[in-house]
Order: sequence, then structure tokens, then C-alpha cells
Amino acid sequence: MDITTQKPAAPPAPGPAAPPPDTRAARSVTRPGDRIFLGLSRGSGILVLVLMAAIAAFLTYRASLAISKDEANFFTTFEWNPSGLPPEFGIAVLAFGTVVSSVVAMVIAVPVAVAIALFITHYAPRRLGGPIGYVIDLLAAVPSIVYGLWGALVLVPHLDGLYGWLDDYLGWTGILEWNDGAPRSLFTVGILLAVMILPIITNVSREVFRQVPRMHEEAALALGATRWEVIRMSVLPFGRSGVISASMLGLGRALGETMAVAMVLSPSFTISASLLDPGGGTFAQNIAGKFNEATEMGRDALIASGLVLFVITLLVNGAARLIIARRKEYSGANA
Repeated sequence: MDITTQKPAAPPAPGPAAPPPDTRAARSVTRPGDRIFLGLSRGSGILVLVLMAAIAAFLTYRASLAISKDEANFFTTFEWNPSGLPPEFGIAVLAFGTVVSSVVAMVIAVPVAVAIALFITHYAPRRLGGPIGYVIDLLAAVPSIVYGLWGALVLVPHLDGLYGWLDDYLGWTGILEWNDGAPRSLFTVGILLAVMILPIITNVSREVFRQVPRMHEEAALALGATRWEVIRMSVLPFGRSGVISASMLGLGRALGETMAVAMVLSPSFTISASLLDPGGGTFAQNIAGKFNEATEMGRDALIASGLVLFVITLLVNGAARLIIARRKEYSGANA
């Protein structure tokens, strides 16, 4: 009997590759909940833009009515008399006071806030860092009127010693010269605003520092870096953009703070070379102090000053976005 050996059948010739699945069709098929959420999100964003445009249009219209009747230069005049005949008013003192008090607040608050955030996240034990963070969170919830009462009843009466020390050692600069007046000046306002914005900057910076990749810190420690060198080389570069964002949030509150400033500042439409001399004013404080007793023309003038504050706030936010966009590649966020 012949036994024949059968060869295995050859595998079939490969045919054309199957076409890849249509991912566009898969993406286009969404659940009803996704479509609803997408519509709500998109509508919310559009609504914010519409509201901003409506506010800008209202402020611009009312401001144009006042500026068209102003007999003085709106940007350089030191006087505020919109009810006079003829009306004369300007924002020179208000713009100077708003910017100077906010800058003083930022110079004081930002280093302290960053130091507190670093202490909570990298130095303090958990049993101590938790309560400190909780107290900082509580400070952010204190109403402005409470800060104003504290500033008027506690801060102002106890600033004579600080003002005298600044005058003795830094009075030669002229900027910190004190003439024994009441400490109701732009410098006092800056100190109060620094206390108010400190929780905002601290909380945001703290959360940013907690997001630093652990491997970055461990690599620096493995190379023999000290704790401060780890913070300087790993933590601060990673959190730079976040600290800038936190500072801009604090600056936004400092620019628009009203009641606390009104209760501490002794307003006057003069600009002094020394930050310790009483007087000056801010946009928000002037609007709050004069709105109730203002005439129709006076209210339009106050709205015109509010438009300037609105523009300043937009410029500050835009500058912050540009700074963050330029530095985001160094932040380590994409590591």
C-alpha cells in the first residue's frame, strides 16, 4: 500500500489591508448628555463675552456723556467738580492713588505669600502645615468691611512708630518722608490691601507648589542639592507661572477694593511726593464716597472713572496672560 505524504496547504495570499476605522465618525457620534454639556459650556463662554461687551458699552456711553461736557482735561486734571459751572474733573489723582497703593500692596504681599506657601508645602510638618493653611483660608473669607474696621481702629493708631522709623532711616529719599501727619495715607492703604490679598496669593501658590513632580525634587536631592537648592532649581521654576497668576488675582482685588480703603484713607485731590503724607484717592473709593450725593452729571463722571478702572483691569489681566504664555515652557508643566 502506497503511503503518500501530503504537503500542508499553502497559506492564502494576503489580500488588501482592511481600511482603518473611521475615527471621525466615531467622534461625531456623541451621547445626548455630551451634546447638552457641550452646548451649556459653549453658551456659558459666549454669555461671559456678551456680558463683558454690554458692560463696556454701557460704561463707554455714559462716560462719553460726561467727558463731552468736561471743561478740563479728563486725564491730567487734579480737580473733581463735575457739578460746577462749568464742570471740571479729572482722574490724575485717582489713577495715581490706585496704582501706587496697589504696587505697595504687591511689594509687601507677594514675597510674604510665596514664603508662607513654601513653608507650608516644603518645610512645615503636616500637623503644623494643615492648621496654618486652614487659617489662611479663613482670612480669605473675611468681609472687606471687617478689614476696614480693623484698619481704622487698630492699624492706623499703631503706625506712628513705623512711620517714624521710615522717616529716620529712609526719609532722605523723599518718598518715605513723614511730616507728623495722621497715618491715613496711600502707604497705610497699601499695607491694608497687602493683608487682604495675602490669602489669595498664598492659597494659589500653595496649590501650584504641591503640583511639582516628585521626581524633580528627588533628582535634585540625589545630586546633593540642599532643600533651598531644590526649591530654587525645581519648585520655583515649575511654579513661576502659577505665582504670576496668583499675583494678578491679588492685584485685581487691590485695584478694585472699596470700603476698606474708604475707611482708612483721608481723601484729597492732591498728589504728594511722600507716600506717608495723608491724602490721595483711588477710583473705587471715590465712586463709593461720592455716588449717593452726586447729580446726574456727577454720576456720569464717576462712571467715566469706572471705565478707566475697567480698562486698567483688562490691561493687567492681558499683561499677566502674556507673561504666563512666554514663561510656560520653563514652568515644567509639560514635563
